Amino acid sequence: MALAALTLGAISVLGFAPFDWFPLPLFTLAGLFWLWQRQPSASARLGFVFGLGYFGAGVSWIYTSLHTYGEMPWTLAVLATLLFAAFLALFPAAVGYLYQRWRGAAMLSVPAAWMLSEWVRGWIFTGFPWLAVGYSQAPASPLAGYAPIIGVFGLSLILAWSAAVLAWQPRRYGWLVVLIWVAGAGLKFIAWTQPQGAAFSVSLIQGNISQSIKWQPEQVLTTMREYRDMVANSHARLTVLPETAIPLFYDEVPKIYLDDLATYARINGGDLLLGIPERSADGRYYNSVMSVGTAATQFYRKSHLVPFGEYIPLKPIFGRITEVLHIPLSDFSRGALTQAPFKVAGQRVAANVCYEDVFGNEIIRPLPAASILVNVTNDAWFGDSIAPWQHLQISQMRALESGRQMLRATNTGATAVIGIDGVVQQVLPLFTRATLTATAQGYQGLTPFARWGNHLALLIAAGMLTSALVYAQKGR
Repeated sequence: MALAALTLGAISVLGFAPFDWFPLPLFTLAGLFWLWQRQPSASARLGFVFGLGYFGAGVSWIYTSLHTYGEMPWTLAVLATLLFAAFLALFPAAVGYLYQRWRGAAMLSVPAAWMLSEWVRGWIFTGFPWLAVGYSQAPASPLAGYAPIIGVFGLSLILAWSAAVLAWQPRRYGWLVVLIWVAGAGLKFIAWTQPQGAAFSVSLIQGNISQSIKWQPEQVLTTMREYRDMVANSHARLTVLPETAIPLFYDEVPKIYLDDLATYARINGGDLLLGIPERSADGRYYNSVMSVGTAATQFYRKSHLVPFGEYIPLKPIFGRITEVLHIPLSDFSRGALTQAPFKVAGQRVAANVCYEDVFGNEIIRPLPAASILVNVTNDAWFGDSIAPWQHLQISQMRALESGRQMLRATNTGATAVIGIDGVVQQVLPLFTRATLTATAQGYQGLTPFARWGNHLALLIAAGMLTSALVYAQKGR
C-alpha cells in the first residue's frame, strides 16, 4: 500500500500545469482516502508517503536552484530537496492521523482538515502554499467558477470532499458532487467585476538573461543596453520589465540611463515599470519595482520575502547558507504590508514581485483601488523545469480570485497576459528574448473573495469540523 500511496502522490502532479489534467487530483485523492479506509491504522504513514510522492515530484525543481545555480554539491542538493519534501509531507500525514483517530465523521472532518492543512502550510514559517490542490482546477475545471468566491483553498475543500464521496459514499452523495461541479460551471458566467476605462496597450519584456551571468559585473552594461534597446522598440502605453531587470542598486544606475527609459515611455504617452534593487539611507536593501515616464516616479517594495532566497532567518545559525549557495542580495528588508498602487498609464497598478503572487490573501490588499495586477518575476533559478508553468497557473488563480487581469513580465518565462477568467490570453515561449505586446483592460468592483479573502472558506471548514465533532460525540 505504501507504493500505491507514493505513486498516487507523484502522479497527482500531472493535474497541475504544464500537464493540466485537472480531474486527476480528484481521483488520486480518492485513491488515498480509499487506502486509508482499507488500512486505517496506517493512514498517517500512508499520508506521509503520499506527500513524499506529491511534493517530491511537484517541487523537484528546488534541486535545480540549489545545485545548478546555487552550486551546492549534488548529493547535498538531493538531500535538501528530499528533506523539504518530507517536511511538506507531514501535512497530509496529519490529515491521515485525524482520519485514524476520528473515522466516524471522516466525510466532514477529512476534507476540512485537508484544506486547513494547506492553509496552515500557506503561513507557517512565512508560508509555502505551492501545490495546494485547488490550483490544479485553474482555469479549465468547473470548480474554477468558485474561485472568485472562496479562493484556492475553498477549491481544495470542494475537491477533497468530492474525493471523499468517491472513496467512501458514492451512492449516497454522488448526485451532490455532480450538482456542485455543474453549479461551478454555471458560476463562470457571472461577471463579478466590470471594465473600467478604455483598453490600453502593454509591452511585457522578457530579457532572458541567464542566471549564471546575471550578477557578474562584466555583464551589467550589456544587460542594461539590451533592456534599453527593447524598451526603445516598445510602442505601448505601459511597458513592464522583470524582477531585478537592472542588476544595480537604484542609486548606482546612471541618471541618464533612467532618463532615457523615461523618455521612451513618454514618447508612447505612458509609463514603464522595472524591477530594480533599492537601498535606503539607513542601509536597508529592498527588492523593488519603480516607475518612470509621464507620471511621477513611484516605488513598490516587496513585502513577502523568500526565506533563504531573499533573507536568512535566524542569521547567526544559518548565515553560512548564503556563502554556500552564492545567493546575491540575500539580505533584503521587507516593504510595508500596505502600499498604494502605481498611478501609471491611466491605471492603478498593483505590483507584486515573484513569490508574492502565491499568497492570494495578500494580493487583494490593494483592491478595490487597483484596476490591474502586475507580477514581475525571475524564475531563471529553476531552469527548464515545471516551476515556471506552475507559477503561471498560480497567477491564473490570482486573476480569478481578484477579477483583475494579471500581467506577468519575467526574465526567462513565463511572460503572459491573463484574463479575469484565469485564461492565458498570450504567452511567450520560455528562454527566448522577446517582447509580448498586447491590449489590456482595467477593471473595477470586488469579487466576494476580494471582500472576504480566505475567511469564507475557513468558516465553511470550521463548520464542517464542528459538525464532525458533534456527530462523533453523538456516536459515542
